Amino acid sequence: MFATTIFPPAMLRVSSALYVLAQKFLMVAGLVFVVGLIGLQAGHAGLTDGLRALLSPNEAVVAEDEAVEEPAAEMAVSLNPRMRGALDYVSRRYRVSTEALQPIFATAQAVGRELHLDPLLIIAVIGVESGFNPFSQSVVGAQGLMQVMPRFHMDKLPDEADQAAFLDPVTNVQVGARVLKESIRRNGGVERGLQQFAGASNDPDRRYSSKVLAEKQRLEQAALRLRTT
Repeated sequence: MFATTIFPPAMLRVSSALYVLAQKFLMVAGLVFVVGLIGLQAGHAGLTDGLRALLSPNEAVVAEDEAVEEPAAEMAVSLNPRMRGALDYVSRRYRVSTEALQPIFATAQAVGRELHLDPLLIIAVIGVESGFNPFSQSVVGAQGLMQVMPRFHMDKLPDEADQAAFLDPVTNVQVGARVLKESIRRNGGVERGLQQFAGASNDPDRRYSSKVLAEKQRLEQAALRLRTT
């Protein structure tokens, strides 16, 4: 009431408009001030990166794509057609999922290439020794997929590993393949090497090696069928 008595209505409207404009101006100024503080805290490097992304959006996209593709280079070794056919056969015969078999076959393929040892021979030994049960243990203490004797082969484990590593499928195949390779080299042939690997060197009928080689032949046939279909 007192204000309307002193000032005309037109002047009051102008004052209200100026007051609103002043409020908006202060809000914008405050926002600019806050953004400025954030920019200072982010540092010069962050500002430079932001400007680069704005000025060169294509480069930013390329960098992002490269970052996404990096893990792909670290993916497990892909199986060749021969090993894929054998994997399908093993999955059906032993009723083991292909996902569980994939790292076993990939390891057999990689270590076989390294040791110049047929990976299907490694897979055949696994089938005979453990039926693809990674936690298998014999009455004499042989463990894992290839039934390795821990007390004789601790030296073949990685430096940081302990005896429990023999139950790890990948480690067991790596160690078992080396034991098998040594047995073959020491005995001058696959059959005799297999017999020693099984602790059956005195068996004149070589039943163990015959069993493993028969399994390997079935794996070969399965791989051949895949390639011809």
